[in-house]
Amino acid sequence: MKIAVTGKGGVGKTTLAGTMARVFAADGYKVLAVDADPDANLASAVGISPDVARAIVPIADMKELIEERTGATLGTMGGFFKINPRVDDIPDELSVPFDGIRLMVMGTVKEGAGGCVCPESVLLRSLLRHLLLRRKEVVVLDMEAGIEHLGRGTAEAVDAMIVVVEPGARSARTADSIRKLAADIGVKRVFVVLNKVDPTEVEQVKGLLPDLEIIGSLPYSDDVRRSDLDEAPPYDRAPEYVEAVRGVVRAVRERLEEDAGGSPGAGPRPS
Repeated sequence: MKIAVTGKGGVGKTTLAGTMARVFAADGYKVLAVDADPDANLASAVGISPDVARAIVPIADMKELIEERTGATLGTMGGFFKINPRVDDIPDELSVPFDGIRLMVMGTVKEGAGGCVCPESVLLRSLLRHLLLRRKEVVVLDMEAGIEHLGRGTAEAVDAMIVVVEPGARSARTADSIRKLAADIGVKRVFVVLNKVDPTEVEQVKGLLPDLEIIGSLPYSDDVRRSDLDEAPPYDRAPEYVEAVRGVVRAVRERLEEDAGGSPGAGPRPS
C-alpha cells in the first residue's frame, strides 16, 4: 500500500502521516515513512527522539552520495550526469528505524528552478519512484503542501492520496486543486480527511467538497497540541485522536481492497 498525505500548509498532514505510520506498524505491517516535505517534521510525529531527529541529514543534502550516484560534480555548470542513478540500497542504509517503522527524510533542492533537471532532483525523483514501484512494505509519504514531488508514471503507483482539510474555504479550495492535479497525473484514489472540525461544522465543510470522498474526521485535541509542544508523538499521548486515525486507516484499506477485489498489495503481515 502506497499512501501520500498532502494538503494546505499547516492543516495537520504531518501529524496524520506520522500517526498512520504508527497504526500500520502496530497492526503488523512493515512501514516506510517518507518525509517529502521541505519543512521536515515527520520524525517527531512518528516518535523519534528530538536529538536523533535533528541529526538526520536529508538525502538532498548528501553531496557525496549525489555525486557518486549521478556522476555529477555539484556546484559546477554544465556537464553530464546519470538520469537513472542506482537507489535501491538507499532506503535500508539511510533510513532511521523506530518501532517497526523506517523513516527517510528526502529534503529538497534549494537552488535553481522548481522543476530543474539537476543531479539532486534526479536522485530524489529516482528514489521516490523506487519507493513507490519496487518496495513491498506500506509506504506513507508526508508530502509538501501540494504534490510537486510526484510526476507522471510515479504518481500512478500511489494507491491513495489523502488530502487533509481544516474547516475553511481556503483549505477546501486547495483540496480541490490537488484533486484536479492528481487526476491529471494518474493518481487513482483521492480521499479527504477532515481535521479539527467541530461536529456541527461537518455538513458545511462537506458542502465545500462536493467532488471528493470524505473518509474520516479527526477531532480537535488538546492532547495533540501538547504532544507537539513537548516534541512527543500523538500516538503515545492522544488516544481519541489515534482512534480516529485508526478509522481512517481502516477506511483506506477497505476502499483499496474493494478496488483490487482482495488485498491492496501491502504485502503479508508478519506472523
